[in-house]
Amino acid sequence: MHKSKPESAAISENLERKILHGLALEWETARYLIDLKYRKYLQMPAFCLKDMKTRLGYWSSEKSEICINRDIALSRNWDFIKKILLHEMAHQVAQQIFGSDTEIPHGHLFKKACYILRADYRASENLNTTNNNIEPDDHATTIMLRIKKLFALAESSNRNEAESAMKKAHELVAKYNIEIIGNNANRNFSSISVGVSALRHSKEDYFLAGLLREYYFVWTIWAPAYIIEKERMGRVLELSGTKDNIDIASYIYDFIKHYIDVRWLEYNKSKQLNRSRKTDFATGIIKGFSSKLKASAGSKNQSINALVKTGDPLLNKYIKYRYPHIVNISTRSSTCDVKVLQDGISMGKNLIISKGITKTNDKERILIE
Repeated sequence: MHKSKPESAAISENLERKILHGLALEWETARYLIDLKYRKYLQMPAFCLKDMKTRLGYWSSEKSEICINRDIALSRNWDFIKKILLHEMAHQVAQQIFGSDTEIPHGHLFKKACYILRADYRASENLNTTNNNIEPDDHATTIMLRIKKLFALAESSNRNEAESAMKKAHELVAKYNIEIIGNNANRNFSSISVGVSALRHSKEDYFLAGLLREYYFVWTIWAPAYIIEKERMGRVLELSGTKDNIDIASYIYDFIKHYIDVRWLEYNKSKQLNRSRKTDFATGIIKGFSSKLKASAGSKNQSINALVKTGDPLLNKYIKYRYPHIVNISTRSSTCDVKVLQDGISMGKNLIISKGITKTNDKERILIE
């Protein structure tokens, strides 16, 4: 008599199938970064998930196969899995296009392939050194520690003290960036995704991306990303900048998203409004908080205004390299409940960013304590 698979095994098998499909779609997306005249030499590999004790993944030229550690694929976020994929794809490009057969595994041709694919050549293939190589965790600078402490002080029950602490934190962020850009200090840039991948994002998500870009010294780009639940490519918000600025902007993103959700539940408890009204409310909060930051900066601080307007020239250069095909996305206009929007704006003007910046154990996300 035929026995059906246990439900847990069937779920795991279905998830693995979706992951393998996603790897193929991400591979195909990355393939378009390669010059057309070389692209034809790159063959779509087989993809597999395999139990491995120490390795994150590997490229097999004999089998023309990219293999990813099964436990990693089933437990880590897609952004992390994609980093492993691009690293292994770089090995494939180095071998199939540049003929790196006689070169050491992470030699010049491999690094050249990483550059083309926007992959991290430092990414380790050893599970025991993942955190040290894929996402370096530099020691926080003195100024960053002061910024974190100020955000923590913004928890004060005394509203004036809380407002003052948050204002000083933002002023310090601006001062920090003015100094490193003005002195042309050595700085490295990276990119991380925040939020969830989706086929379509709400209007407030675009407003929030704009706020982060305007006030927190990061670039915001809606980048292609696989959606496991939909088994299709969608978009996810990516932040680019120095590690310190990304840490702050990621935290601000999480804080505001959480703030919107909590306040909406309170606001809508007796009203029973639909999802569109939540967009009005959320947009209002973001606009209100943005006007608060603008008023706090003040027109008298010309150095900050000039910096925000011109940006970091080295970051601009990094963005041109990382995103060679940027297109503008226009959002469709929709009806708006002015009363709900204004209520959101009023609430946004009272928003105070507080608490320190913390990380999860795997250092993948910034969370609110």
